[in-house]
Amino acid sequence: MKLEALKINGVPEPLGFALPHVELSFKVRDTESKKAKQIEVRLLDAEGRILTEREGADLDPACVELEAKLSPRSAYQAHVSVAGDAGDSAEAACVFETGKMDEPWTADWIAAPKGEDCHPLLRRRFTVRPGLVRARLYATGLGLFEAYLNGEKLGEEYLLPGVTNYETRLQVITFRADTLREGENELSFLLGKGWYMGVFGLENQAENYGGRMAVIGELHLDYADGSHDCLKTDGSFTWTPSPIVDSGIYYGETVDRSLTPGKEKPVEVLTEPENDPATKNLFKSHLTDRLSLPITVAERLPVREILHTPAGETVLDFGQNFAGFPEFDADFPAGTTITLDFGEILQQGNFYNKNYRDARSRFDYVSGGQAETVRPHFTFFGFRYVRVSGWVGELKKESFRGCVLSSDLERIGFIKTGNAKLNRLYENTLWGQKSNFIDMPTDCPQRSERLGWTGDAQIFAPTAGYHCDTRAFYRKFEQDLMDEQAFLHGRDPQLCAQYRHKDDAASAWGDAGAFLPMAVFRAFGDLGGLRFAYPMIKGWVDYMDRMDTRRHYSFDPPFQFGDWLGLDGPSETSYKGGTDDRFVGAAYYHHSAFLAAKAAAALGEKEDAARFENLAEQSRREILNEYFTPNGRFALDTQAAYVVALKFGLWRDRERLVSQFAERLKKDGYRIRCGFLGAPLLCTVLAENGMTELAYDFLLQEGFPSWLYAVNLGATTVWERWNSVGPDGTISDTGMNSLNHYAYGSVMEFLYAYGAGIRPACPGFRKAILAPEPDARLGYLHASYDSASGRYVCNTRICPDGMLEVHVEIPFGCEAELRLPRSGREPERLLAGNYDYRYMPERDYRKTFDENTPLRTLAQNEDAMAILLRLTPALGGMAAENNPEFSNGGLADFRGMGFLPVEPEKLEQAIAELKELIVWKE
Repeated sequence: MKLEALKINGVPEPLGFALPHVELSFKVRDTESKKAKQIEVRLLDAEGRILTEREGADLDPACVELEAKLSPRSAYQAHVSVAGDAGDSAEAACVFETGKMDEPWTADWIAAPKGEDCHPLLRRRFTVRPGLVRARLYATGLGLFEAYLNGEKLGEEYLLPGVTNYETRLQVITFRADTLREGENELSFLLGKGWYMGVFGLENQAENYGGRMAVIGELHLDYADGSHDCLKTDGSFTWTPSPIVDSGIYYGETVDRSLTPGKEKPVEVLTEPENDPATKNLFKSHLTDRLSLPITVAERLPVREILHTPAGETVLDFGQNFAGFPEFDADFPAGTTITLDFGEILQQGNFYNKNYRDARSRFDYVSGGQAETVRPHFTFFGFRYVRVSGWVGELKKESFRGCVLSSDLERIGFIKTGNAKLNRLYENTLWGQKSNFIDMPTDCPQRSERLGWTGDAQIFAPTAGYHCDTRAFYRKFEQDLMDEQAFLHGRDPQLCAQYRHKDDAASAWGDAGAFLPMAVFRAFGDLGGLRFAYPMIKGWVDYMDRMDTRRHYSFDPPFQFGDWLGLDGPSETSYKGGTDDRFVGAAYYHHSAFLAAKAAAALGEKEDAARFENLAEQSRREILNEYFTPNGRFALDTQAAYVVALKFGLWRDRERLVSQFAERLKKDGYRIRCGFLGAPLLCTVLAENGMTELAYDFLLQEGFPSWLYAVNLGATTVWERWNSVGPDGTISDTGMNSLNHYAYGSVMEFLYAYGAGIRPACPGFRKAILAPEPDARLGYLHASYDSASGRYVCNTRICPDGMLEVHVEIPFGCEAELRLPRSGREPERLLAGNYDYRYMPERDYRKTFDENTPLRTLAQNEDAMAILLRLTPALGGMAAENNPEFSNGGLADFRGMGFLPVEPEKLEQAIAELKELIVWKE
């Protein structure tokens, strides 16, 4: 037996993190035991004293809450031991350290003197006495900072301290200062503008939060004799201009190494702000321990190819769209200027980045004549291609690396199928998550936006939780939302960070306040995290309730995004689809109240639970009265409306609603017509309502609009629009053209939860449902999900002889209900272990055609067309013409059409032969 993946609040061995609660999670591996005979968890301080302990066989390894009073700048250990029912046992420990917590600061904010237009480097030399046993630096900077000891950068993190609502919260970063040496040392800080004071936001405005780059820090030194020193930022520091001439999230960065730093000068000590807008947020009371996960270089990509374009440009192709920055090896004569520009796509073979809108997105480097490795410090880019200008000598691929920047999330979900294009789409959704999970869930990483749009965040959250352990990442974003909600009197914003506190709440976007924490709770069973976010859930629903003065149990703000970018609007390039905004407001009001009731019940808030249940029920009644006839017919007839109604349980007659939905899809030619509200949920909702084969049809379509349309055009991430790029490779002329948006990547929830069939039966996956749904177009689907409770595996393979192989694995301490597809068997309850099945399905997966298969699908198969042309030549001709008027119907639709030259007997014979046609071959 082994104990692995020990985490505190979703973070492995957190250093200096804010701990609003302490929650240990761990996983039991490599054991013959099915479940625990005994679990013991203890929280100890640095001296080994037990602060709290819990024991019992029923402790949940996904969520063991530990109550204890913690002290600032202190080390702790969470120790766990497990004895299994087969007699084996194991123990392990997770160490963590608190930050400064509420300890008063003795350090001062320091900066270059007012009026100095530069990115300063601030430093101080100091002496370390013999016997140093522990050294920690607690520091933060505005906007961004890097800390150095003796010229070496501390830590492997970038863009510190991340992005927050700086009017409320400034995150303090804790560094291990292990490289200190006895005797003379130097502590220095390099500062940049970042989100704090660089140009940022939809208004492209600078100095949104302040206008001074500054830093505050305390270096605490503990010695073996029990003595303690504290080096703090104060007037003893000096400053010089750094080689960074300018920087910004949208701007990029300009570095001039030929500049001479000049003489060191005294820093300015900044007092608590009064009326100076440049320093309005430099309150020590805003300083707080971090919640942000480290932003790290996840990997370094080599240059795939050096291109020489028709326009005479030199362009690096990294082969993958991603977020981050390049680093390169420089050894040029002094004064040489290298300019790097960034783009996602080529046009007519030439460099292109007009879709970046107002983002300059450039890196300029001026050589000082020395050999060095060069990188930007205080920005990032979204790109696949880099145009290189000014390079001296031969440009070699080995001179550049693409540094993939992302918050440090653990990958826990893995899928591979027998369909290469679907595998590429799956990878694209992963790259979209990596690129847009840089401290906050952004819409895109490249243009002058890169904002934490809440609608995108809540839509993608279930898929994100399958791909990665998102507990800690979303907790930080939830804190950002709660900080903003406090300014907005309960409203949840459309985006974060938002510095103007606009009254712009909208359904589906504002509903992230309830949807997001409940998606995290469903995936990870994190009660402490749910308790942390509960004020936000409650605040949002209470706000909508207050705004509902006419008691319509709906939310009807001045503006709704609605089904954003839906294709059934006035045109296919319209911003909004055709789904009624008032229905969207009512449906999301209902579901947020429903989720709030679930959250309150889970937390034992009985009065809140009852009140929210009442709101949800009242809103449901209003929706049924307004949008459904007494006999159950739905009054709205758009794809997104059906998806939302079915997802949120809004119907009088579910079967009738499903039938209407199926008819709408058929009228639409089985083409996607919905946008941000409908499309991400489309396949999942179809599968939830017994139409998994149709869900696969949508997932595997290749024409416009579809997920594989972009794959066929070489996409390596998911696009913002279905038509961001035309079939000829020309980027569309719409104003919104990000080629790295994750929202539509939400379709992967369907592949995990219904394709592989891995979904929770209770929050945190201690109990699960394993109900795979194979499809011949995949051949095989191998999936593993290392849930908060352990790793589930569900692999399916369609064999050449028609047999189906199913392999499942259930982790220690867990159980699953296995539903073997097309087996005719009742569901099985399985305990921990590995299980294999091989059987002939009741309906052969290799035989995919029936009387309802659209003619357009039959037209793609030579054997099927041969049957049609031999027995029903008129229908074969219709299939070949691909006329939407007829090609979306199946053969059953032509029964009784005596006016067609189709003999009924031969029609039935064609149906019978098509049903027996083996379509799939390994």
